[in-house]
Parts: sequence; C-alpha cells; structure tokens
Amino acid sequence: MRESIPNAAEGKSPFAEMMAIALPSVVTMTSYSVMQFIDSMMVSRIEPADPVWVAAQGNGGILAWMAMAFGLGTFTVINSFVSQHLGAGSPQKGAAYAWNGLYLAAAMSVPLVPLGLWGARALFSSPLYGHSGTLLEAEVGYARVVLLGAFFTLASRGLSQYFFGLHKPVIVTIAALSGNVVNMVANAVLIFGEAGPPDGTPLAGVFAGIAQWLDVEAMGVRGAAFGTVLGTSIELLIPLALFLSPAYQKAYRTRDGWRPDLKRLGDILRVGWPAGLMMFSELLCWGYLMSVLLKEGGEAAALARGLSAEAAHAEGVLHTTAGWIALRYMHASFMPTVGLSIAVAAVVGRCIGMGRPDLAYQRAALGLKLAIGYMGLCALVFVVFREPLVGVFIDPSYTPAKAEHLLRVGGLVLIAAAVFQMFDALVIILSGALRGAGDTFWPGVITVVLAWVCIVGGGHLLIELMPRWGSLGPWIGASAYIICLGVSLLIRAKSGAWRRIKLIEGEPEASAGEGSQAPPGEAPGP
Repeated sequence: MRESIPNAAEGKSPFAEMMAIALPSVVTMTSYSVMQFIDSMMVSRIEPADPVWVAAQGNGGILAWMAMAFGLGTFTVINSFVSQHLGAGSPQKGAAYAWNGLYLAAAMSVPLVPLGLWGARALFSSPLYGHSGTLLEAEVGYARVVLLGAFFTLASRGLSQYFFGLHKPVIVTIAALSGNVVNMVANAVLIFGEAGPPDGTPLAGVFAGIAQWLDVEAMGVRGAAFGTVLGTSIELLIPLALFLSPAYQKAYRTRDGWRPDLKRLGDILRVGWPAGLMMFSELLCWGYLMSVLLKEGGEAAALARGLSAEAAHAEGVLHTTAGWIALRYMHASFMPTVGLSIAVAAVVGRCIGMGRPDLAYQRAALGLKLAIGYMGLCALVFVVFREPLVGVFIDPSYTPAKAEHLLRVGGLVLIAAAVFQMFDALVIILSGALRGAGDTFWPGVITVVLAWVCIVGGGHLLIELMPRWGSLGPWIGASAYIICLGVSLLIRAKSGAWRRIKLIEGEPEASAGEGSQAPPGEAPGP
C-alpha cells in the first residue's frame, strides 16, 4: 500500500508536504529574529554611543519574554489539538481551542501589569542583578512597555498556533511580516525622535519628518519597546480578522466556539503546562545567563587580571553586550529551525490524528535532517565570519581598544555557539515532534533539570574555578546543556513512548491508507 496522508491525494511528496507548512513558518520565525536584530542594531546607534544600550534592550526584553514564557509555551499545544482534529477529519472542533487560548491570554496578562509597573525596577536593582544608573533606567523602561502590552503578544501567539495546526501558515506569515514593517517604522520614529536615525539610514529624512509632524521626542531604548508592541498588535489583528470572517465561519465554524469552555481550557492547561514550564525555565536560565552570569564572568576576568572595581564593572557590561550580539546571530540560526519545528508538530499531529504513528515518525526524521543541515551550515558561518558579524554592532565612535576587545569576546562566544548548533537542531525539532504527539511531560521535566544544572550551576562553577575565562565559562555551561538535552530527547523519541498517548477522543474519520480524502471544509485561504 502506498504511504499517504491527506495531501498525498494531491500528489505531494513527504518533502513537498513538509515544505508547504515549513517555509511560511520559517519565514514567520525568521521575521521575529529580524525584528530583534533590527531593534538591537537601531538601539546600538543611540547617542552618546555606548554598549549599554544593546545590553539594556536585551535585559529588558528577556525579562518580558520570561514573564510571558509559561503562556507562550502552554499555547503551543493548541497546534497539537487542532492538527490532530484535522487529521481525524473534525477540523471544526479546533476553533474552540483558539477561543479559549485567547481567554487564557487575557487572564495571564493581568499579573504582568504590576510586574511592568513596579517589579522590573525592583528586580534589576536587587542584589541578584545589582544594576544601576543608565543600564537600570533603560532596561526598566523597555521591560515596562513590553509587559504592559503582553496581551497582544500572548494572544497573537495563541491564535497563530491555531492556524499552524490547521495547516494555514501563510496567514501567520503575512501577519508577522506586516508587524515587522510596523515595528521598523515605529522604531525609526520613536527611538530617535525629531533628529531622525543616523546619517546613512534609508529614509532617515522621512522618519525625522514623521517624528516632527507627530511632535515625538526621542525615546531611546523605550521607543524600541513601543515599536515591538505596535508590531505585535498588527500580528494579532490580521489573523483575528480572518478567524472571524464569514469564509472561516462557513468552513470551520470558527465563531461557534466563542463561549469559555472548561473542558477545552482544561485540555490546554493539562497538556500544555509542561511545555509552558519548559519554556519558562529555559528563558529564566538563559535570562540569568545573559543578565547575571555574563556580567559576573566579565568582572571576574577583570579582577583576576588585577584591574580596579570600576574597570571590572565596565568589563562586565562589555561581556554582557558581546553575549547579546552573539545571541542575535544565534536567533538567525535557531528561529528558522523553530519554524520548521512548528511544521513538524503540525504534520506529526495530523498523522497521529489519522492513526498513523509510523508516518509521524518518518516526518519527524525528515524535519530533523533538514534542521541539522541548516544549523550545521550556521555553525560554519559563526566560526569563519565571527569578527565581521560582531563588527556590525560596533559603533565607529568606539575607541580602537574597546572595539578590538568586543570583537575578541564576541568571537569567542560565537565559537562556543557553533559547537552546539547541531545538537540544538535535535532539541528544537524533537521537542516539536513530541509535542505534536502530545508528549510534553517528560521533555518538560528533563529540560528543567538540565537547564538549572548546566546553565546556572555549571556557569557559577566555571566562573569560580576558571575566572580568567570570563563569560566564556558560562557559555560552556550553556553548550553542555544543549548537548545533553539533545541526546536526552533523541533517546525519548526512539523509545516510542509517545505512541501510547491519546490526545483527542474518537477514531479518525478519514482513512489513513491510499485514497484517503482531505478533512471536510473547503479551505478559504492559504
């Protein structure tokens, strides 16, 4: 019997079927990386030139994302429920998960308001972080704006998972690209105000004219946060308009499930909380790495060389900045792979809904091969072009000594990142595949344990034992985390335990063999 899933009736190969979902998803995730990259590059041009602006935007951003992480991770299972219902021939049942995801997003946004208004300053100025002065004010300003606009981020990601699960990723891509454009324009206006972006920036005069017309003063790092929130609002409104449209109502009964449903809410939380905990723990540990360990590592290296406390503080900021610069390039590596992982989760979920775990395994293996090839290429680029990559973020006004030092530290971080790239492909793809099958508990637990042991524990240990390594010690701990987690998830996937998980009720309504038909409901869009 010929291997098939619904798309096979249309003559699509497994690769073509995967790419039909993966390419728009990759473009979407890449657009988020581009948005973050542009934000960092723009704030690096704030006058007076100082590495502190990039560090502040990074610190404030990761606090906001860390606060939203549990919700963002939990909402990823909406993809699993929707795709499994799609495979089972009952796509109309998926809309209720989107509605209840929106209600959860609203509820989860409420406690983030006091965190934005008061908590961010208390945290960054606490003995744990010990930040002060310009760094403190800038990072608090950025975090506050993003946290107060958290609903748009949470709701847009939840609704996006519905369209991914329905195998309609192009809608999310259009929304993300539109949001990117809005973010870039808003950044150029709000960061620099009436003075406009630096000379050489495309359309600098236009942006300065808009700021003058709106009577907008330069907001600096805080302006980048407003740009992010405005862009995210567009990312929500576009798919929401389609979700509520007559075409989607006719095909998928999207308006019928608007009432809060305790069962659907319970499903999302029951299956999604390990994924939420996994994402929260990862961001918490990575946030601690970026905001605390890198700074401590840089200070330890300076003190080990006999420098003053003031020089050690400056060294800590420089190491933090180098870390954020390198992380922007890591985003260019892993965010497209995250897009591929979303496609893998959707395809695996559909295969499971059809009662074909054998096809689910094969599709996951295909996604893994693609991811390893791409991230292996990124690793090579990180090593060969590390200095030019870091140099993009170095302002011409930096002294030669500061520029050379930042190039050296940032280059070492990119080498460390290159070591774990292919293991990161294992982590990202296998996490998505297991989530598509409904297997979230075991991956969530092992992720939490390894993150705290390797990133936090290993980072502190290497700073203590090898202070002259500076921030490279914590990065080695982070590399060990990715490697160990990748191997652990590979063992889990090969064990086949995910085959015994039953996420949705009932049997598939469409045959999984040759000649199977697509689920009911004419697709009103891409």
